[in-house]
Amino acid sequence: MDNTVTLTLAELSELSNRVLTANGMAADHAQVIAEVIVAGQRDECQSHGIYRLIVCVNTLRNGKVVRDAKPELVDVSPALVRVDARFGYSQLAFQMGSKVLVQKALQVGIAALAINNCFHFSALWPEVEYLAGEGLAALAMTPSHSWVAPAGGAKPLFGTNPIAFAWPRPGRFPYVFDFATSAIARGDIELHRRAGKTIPLDWAMDANGQPTDDPAAAMRGAMMTFGGHKGSALSAMVELLAGPLIGDLTSAGSMAFDEGVGATPCHGELILAFNPAMFSSGNSADDLQRAEALFGGIVGQGARLPSQRRFDARLRSEADGVQVPRQLLADVLALIPS
Repeated sequence: MDNTVTLTLAELSELSNRVLTANGMAADHAQVIAEVIVAGQRDECQSHGIYRLIVCVNTLRNGKVVRDAKPELVDVSPALVRVDARFGYSQLAFQMGSKVLVQKALQVGIAALAINNCFHFSALWPEVEYLAGEGLAALAMTPSHSWVAPAGGAKPLFGTNPIAFAWPRPGRFPYVFDFATSAIARGDIELHRRAGKTIPLDWAMDANGQPTDDPAAAMRGAMMTFGGHKGSALSAMVELLAGPLIGDLTSAGSMAFDEGVGATPCHGELILAFNPAMFSSGNSADDLQRAEALFGGIVGQGARLPSQRRFDARLRSEADGVQVPRQLLADVLALIPS
């Protein structure tokens, strides 16, 4: 028997909406969350695709998420907009705040969106890709739960603390990177556990602070930062900029708020947008061409631009649908109450 099932993007969207609404999520939240789940699976980001429905449903059943939260927008200043997600998922808050963020960045040159009191489970590239599509460069970051030890330590303190950046380019796809400051996304460890696979020894430590290749022991211990002290410093930066700076929780605070139920992390998110045309010295076309020359210099020596594999996967999925492990699909279908 084939171990995978092929779904069209429309079928995956319908399934995601059905699972979420069957577990009590309001339709407007379910729609935008389904969009990012489909995007993750479409781009073959397995840890941020259909697997995340399991995480969302666990949060809906056991967490403190408000299933029908109505985000509240506050226009703080010409360059700053704040959205209180009111303890709902972040996607609807971003949809509301991003429109104002774009307007401010186009008018002022640089602007920030602070999202508070949000449950955030997805990758950050959907946010920055949207902003690049509006002609803006963008930077996004968020803490999570305290799963990651600082370099030189052995106890969880930081979150996986992703950072994403996008730069607008001619054509369909921008320049984008999105990576956790941990050695790997936590969802990838869980997917290894589900598949009965070992993990590399530089991903995590067990509860005794020893490197482990056992994903279950890793989940009970502490993840590692990427690049040692460099990833650790970047992780601390994310904690500060997307936590205390915007009046929200650090990863340790998010973990305490969770009270051990294992729900999606609840904290804040910071998104910055830059208007290249306004920052330019006067001829933005020339400046954008310099950027294209840089990208050409990268690929010209055989290197790959970040997200290129994801964009290639997107084209395949749009044409042929997505491959979903049969057991994972069965687990997701089981989430729909009978």
